[in-house]
Amino acid sequence: MKVTWEEAGWEELAPRAGRRRLPVWDCTVGLVVGEGAALLIDAGSSLSEGARLRAEAQQLLGSPGGGRRVTHLALTHPHFDHVFGAAAFAGVEVFGAVGVDAVLTQDREELRADAVRNGLDARAAAEAADLLVRPRHVVSGEWTLDLGGGVQVLLANVGPGHTCHDLAVLVPATASSPEVVFCGDLVEESGEPQAGPDAVPSHWPAALDRLLDLGGEDAVYVPGHGTAVNAAFVRAQRDALADRFGVS
Repeated sequence: MKVTWEEAGWEELAPRAGRRRLPVWDCTVGLVVGEGAALLIDAGSSLSEGARLRAEAQQLLGSPGGGRRVTHLALTHPHFDHVFGAAAFAGVEVFGAVGVDAVLTQDREELRADAVRNGLDARAAAEAADLLVRPRHVVSGEWTLDLGGGVQVLLANVGPGHTCHDLAVLVPATASSPEVVFCGDLVEESGEPQAGPDAVPSHWPAALDRLLDLGGEDAVYVPGHGTAVNAAFVRAQRDALADRFGVS
């Protein structure tokens, strides 16, 4: 049975777009629903979390026999809390920024170890690392994805910044709603943006400039962690990062 965004525990951002803040790491996932297809943005931190997301998405889309399901998955960047649930979505078309496929192949042991360091159960981390899903489609610039029913989304390779492989997702405005920009961890609201060993600080402010160019002043910007924000917040975080890393 189909349910509302609120009934499923999701936040509606636009008539066909919503997001879910996951427990433990406060990671955000998004869902954009078209006429015959649906795009999930990020997949959670474990196979069990991915399975829960798939079940919730199915509730939003209708009954399992209704012919509607998640058909596409966009991975915003290759960190465990965003990619370890991807194997729960068998059969979907997976997208990522160019180069992310190599990270998920060559660095799976480091991803597993990072997950354990951050508190994921060791067995769950090993299982997810063994079943890591690599994107079939890599985005080097921009990619327009048609989900049917007049719903199109733009996948944009806006990095490097938080990582070397940052992908943003833009849901265009409608007559009743503004643009919605899923930022991944290029933007964080619930804490200071995290710059790990795979970050590229010298390019991070430019990546946020690109996000602002994509969404504009009236867009809703969805951070990888925390509540949705506006352009002023993104601009302030961009300037803070520039000061923090000594770049313009």
